[in-house]
Amino acid sequence: MAAGFDLRDSPWVPVRLGGRSVRVGLRELFHRAHEISDIELPVPPAASGLLRILGALASRIAMEDDVRLCDEDLAEEAEDWLEVRARILARGRFDAKAVDAYFDDEALAARFDLFDPQRPFLQDPRLLTECVDAKGGPNSSGINKLIMGRPTGVNGAVLFGHFTDTHPVSVPPAVAAWHLIATLNYGPSGQCTPRRITTVRAGNQDAGPLRKTISFHAWGPDLFTTLVLGVPAPGDGAEGADFCPWEDELPDPLGPLTPCTWPGRLLTGRARHAVLLVPSADRTEVVDAYVSWSTHQPPAAVRDPHVILDMPRTGEGAPYARPADANRALWRDLDALLLVGDSQTQRPSNLDSLPRHLEEQLRVRAYGFDQDGQQRDNIWFEATTPPVLAWQQHANPDLDPYPGMAEHVARCHRAAEEVADKLLHAARLAWKLATDPLEDPTVKVKLDRKKHGPWAAVSVSRFWAAAENTFWNLAAPSLIGTAPHPPFVRIALDALDEAIGARSADVRVARARNRARTVIRSALPKPPTTTLGE
Repeated sequence: MAAGFDLRDSPWVPVRLGGRSVRVGLRELFHRAHEISDIELPVPPAASGLLRILGALASRIAMEDDVRLCDEDLAEEAEDWLEVRARILARGRFDAKAVDAYFDDEALAARFDLFDPQRPFLQDPRLLTECVDAKGGPNSSGINKLIMGRPTGVNGAVLFGHFTDTHPVSVPPAVAAWHLIATLNYGPSGQCTPRRITTVRAGNQDAGPLRKTISFHAWGPDLFTTLVLGVPAPGDGAEGADFCPWEDELPDPLGPLTPCTWPGRLLTGRARHAVLLVPSADRTEVVDAYVSWSTHQPPAAVRDPHVILDMPRTGEGAPYARPADANRALWRDLDALLLVGDSQTQRPSNLDSLPRHLEEQLRVRAYGFDQDGQQRDNIWFEATTPPVLAWQQHANPDLDPYPGMAEHVARCHRAAEEVADKLLHAARLAWKLATDPLEDPTVKVKLDRKKHGPWAAVSVSRFWAAAENTFWNLAAPSLIGTAPHPPFVRIALDALDEAIGARSADVRVARARNRARTVIRSALPKPPTTTLGE
């Protein structure tokens, strides 16, 4: 019988170890987590899902005095849980015996094999007999359906290379594992390979639990710290016996959902897709895949610990995860990560209750996938902030090491957004005045919402590109009292001039430019008024 691909010991996770890029299996990753400085997985949506898997594994492996971070009794008192976490962090590494004890558990050993015939890792072997055509023959989805960035069918954007369903290109098992994780978290909704369980051959699926979102992770100086901090504190998820998908029996696709318990199933058990990889005869490549639905039950109403929650603008309805936007730089979400939150926005719960002594070292790593809610994938991205979590606002202001810094960051962000709005309006106005010969430049101009003109997009794009450096220059404790609007206004004026370019030599364009610059300057705060005699 051909060998499988054991994720415990086969090298499949790219990491930065000792200044070198290497691949490790799960066992070595946990043995040497204190030596690993970063994860270098080239598919950000897979890295986001992998960190959740590693966080769930860390909750099982990290322990102090035989008490694990996932202990139900420990979770009853938050202070006790935080104390145990602090002692684990103080040790600085995972206990080697605890690592081996988990991965050598006989009940779980085969379940980390990517190609195990009974329980392949994070897959459903029943798809082999349930995804069949009208004659009962195999009806696979194709390897292109699994690999994100490849088109499927007759439509689909080509992100990385040219592939077709008629000439599929196989992938190594490590790469297939990355895209398996990405699909379970960010997979599309809509039509899929039908799955025949009853007389009904259902062929539609729901979107993955993280689709079109951006995830934020507290990033420590080494992977050990990052993974321990990736274990969510008690409070999120349902109560009860907790099992990750590879620790539990296969779920009934037609039955009720298993409760989304803390912390394992909360992090790894919310998939809406069912996947099965098809290896080559020698198990060195993945040549095909089945991708179908796993359940049609409504998803569990739980809070993912790694996303920002926003309320609908109407103030009514359930909060939703802030969507990923490839055109929105990470610093524009920084205030939502630092402020305690209000009725409209809540920062990721994994950033609450961080160890005080580590705050000066902690950065934030963000993984985003700009997608629509159904089938279209635009672009994925990864970004990391400087060590900013020391500026974080606490529920008790007396605990803030930098009082007022989170509010200052929020003011700087608001100033940039307000100036950008003024710039957009000004650029549209300038184009209207410069191109409409019937328009009297002395009266109020009515702008067409659908006709922005060419200067708007260019000027706003250049503004945001330059505004980031200005924001980080302003984001310093020594500048808390500094007015943030003036430097952003200067950038906006320059961005408008760059967008208009040499056309400003035309008299009509010059007049339009001057009026637009007045609009931008209106973003400056008004000086305080005084009365005679004061």
